[in-house]
Amino acid sequence: MKSPANCLYLQRMNMDTAIQYLPGVGPKRAELLGTELGIATVGDLLRLYPFRYIDRSRIVRIADIHPDLALVQVRAAVMKVRLFAKNGAELPAEKLKYNAVSRLSAIVADESGEMEVVFFKGIKWMHARLQPGSVFIFFGKPAVFGNRLNMVHPEVDSPDSGNFGVLTGVYPSTEKLKNSGITGKVMLKLIGTALEGVLPTLQETLPDYILKEKGLVPLSFALRQIHFPVDQDALAKATYRLKFEELFLLQLSLLKQKYIRSRSEVGLRMPAVGDAFNACFKALPYELTGAQKRVIREIRDDMKSGHQMNRLLQGDVGSGKTMVAVLSALIAVGNGYQACVMAPTEVLAQQHFANVSKYLAPTGVKVVLLTGNTGVAARREIHAGLEDGSIGVIIGTHALIEDTVQFKALGLAVVDEQHRFGVEQRSRLWNKGSGGIPPHVLVMTATPIPRTLAMTLYGDLDVSVIDEMPPGRKPVQTLCVGENKRHAMHNFIRDEIAKGRQAFIVYPLIFESEKLDYKNLQLGYEEIVKAFPLPQYKVAIVHGQQTPQEKEFNMSAFVAGRANILVSTTVIEVGVDVPNASVMVIESAERFGLSQLHQLRGRVGRGAEKSFCILMKGTKVSKESQKRLDLLCATENGFELAEEDMKMRGPGDLEGTMQSGLPVSLNIASLAKDGLILNDARGYAQHILDQDPSLEKPCNALLAAELKKDKYVTKDYSKIS
Repeated sequence: MKSPANCLYLQRMNMDTAIQYLPGVGPKRAELLGTELGIATVGDLLRLYPFRYIDRSRIVRIADIHPDLALVQVRAAVMKVRLFAKNGAELPAEKLKYNAVSRLSAIVADESGEMEVVFFKGIKWMHARLQPGSVFIFFGKPAVFGNRLNMVHPEVDSPDSGNFGVLTGVYPSTEKLKNSGITGKVMLKLIGTALEGVLPTLQETLPDYILKEKGLVPLSFALRQIHFPVDQDALAKATYRLKFEELFLLQLSLLKQKYIRSRSEVGLRMPAVGDAFNACFKALPYELTGAQKRVIREIRDDMKSGHQMNRLLQGDVGSGKTMVAVLSALIAVGNGYQACVMAPTEVLAQQHFANVSKYLAPTGVKVVLLTGNTGVAARREIHAGLEDGSIGVIIGTHALIEDTVQFKALGLAVVDEQHRFGVEQRSRLWNKGSGGIPPHVLVMTATPIPRTLAMTLYGDLDVSVIDEMPPGRKPVQTLCVGENKRHAMHNFIRDEIAKGRQAFIVYPLIFESEKLDYKNLQLGYEEIVKAFPLPQYKVAIVHGQQTPQEKEFNMSAFVAGRANILVSTTVIEVGVDVPNASVMVIESAERFGLSQLHQLRGRVGRGAEKSFCILMKGTKVSKESQKRLDLLCATENGFELAEEDMKMRGPGDLEGTMQSGLPVSLNIASLAKDGLILNDARGYAQHILDQDPSLEKPCNALLAAELKKDKYVTKDYSKIS
């Protein structure tokens, strides 16, 4: 029976009530729930959903049980109870001392057969409870011991307890929570109390018309059934409602911000194409692909619209994103503005500079490079050229965002591999726009992002995709081999070097501090140096424990062709362009994700010669890892691989998303599994905003209120955070 104080608490409770005031919690448990699961309010607790359910809706006959089954439930009568000492001797029931008992064994039976239940703890209490002739529901994992079917420490409930005949949720937990007594049963009890207090006054989050049009159950029904489902049908309805709501509100928030920005954010109007663009375009030694032309048209439409462009350009490795960036920069120059390209590393910036300089040669547009290693005199000259407008295009690293770098009229900012830059760093670049108006922004990434993830990570941006490879680019032949082929792999590299080619050998130094990984890299390097000795071969090494100067020196030696082999960690994953490299060897390939393997493979195949990617796998490879390796051998389509990678590993692990983070945390929906719901939710959100862009109509008051909550307004997406 509840105390009057508890009843009073429950009457005053709502979703925003601090969790410590929920009966059964208190300050100590509240602190634990906060640190371990991020639960601060009653609403947070109710939005902590089960990750699986134990089905206690079915009674299994003892005769049908076998040890391969998972958890099962039997209804059986106690036939006989015995107690045993540590030495295995049976103890007499009379003059019993419980401290001498180490095991309780009970034979229980239904109409089909009998089995044993065994307890090593709580023996005194269980002995008093399991009286011969009494009937219980026993729930546990079946096993066989000494040719007898048994259950060790099953849950024991009376047939009228209410635990039988239900689907029971299993919640996320930690060792700290379990050790502090917050078990699964305790969580269920707390959630039951929270529902009792909140549901009578719970406010719906979606308008009635949405519930009717989309066939959704009310929130109160969904919350009760997600935690305490009466059957599978009720659980399915509750799950769908909560997933749709989560994805719909997220997309509504992103699309609304995109709409507001497109209407209110003034952009630099660039109506002309310009002579420099035409000169560069006519001088191209090859025809642009249809995808490149389409993307340039999309960018051009943005730049002449009078609104700020915020566009994400996705393109697989080698699809020609740099050429698109160059022509976009020349549109800015042709309208009297300047353009900058920011790259995450010095090597990548130098590479962009070399390529852009080549493309701009026929145009007369001045292009410069600014990095941390640019000398004082050269830096002074660059600063002056930017301020007087004589420099049209600048390529650089983080050096571009220094306060001393000022533009006469910055019109376009291109950011390569944007997830390598922090929000604050990028916003400092936008603030350098002409006349206080932010520049147009083009974000480029070679990391293929699955469509569902792109819609969420960049849902408020316009997305362009180059989904066509330039003609003449040869496919990279991908092979997966074991340790027994190492000698053959070395011979193959020697043959390629003899033809004048170069090779990458990459090790999975996943965390730079891992001693084991570092040791593997060093041992691998020593092995390669022995197999490829001086003076015939030169081997360079690059890893994260080197100084930036060491890294740049060794990388540059390989790029320039002074080294035949580059042994490295994944620092070479993005952007490094060595057309002469024809072999990529990935050691312990099973330790990488699909997207990362694909990025590494993209470092070769950039020249005219046939290239190869050799996946060296360890002796023990899981089925899932082997599936990844087989997929990589089967296709070169980065978007296909990214979709598969997300299905296998979940969105949070994809490269780039760990740094960027999802705009809001998803409690129940999965970007990997709920693509259909996401598409429906986004389309429906767009439909609502088309009719009521500011959500001002009375029928949308609930939606407007939801979007004002902290989780939807914490980030300024207009600056691509």
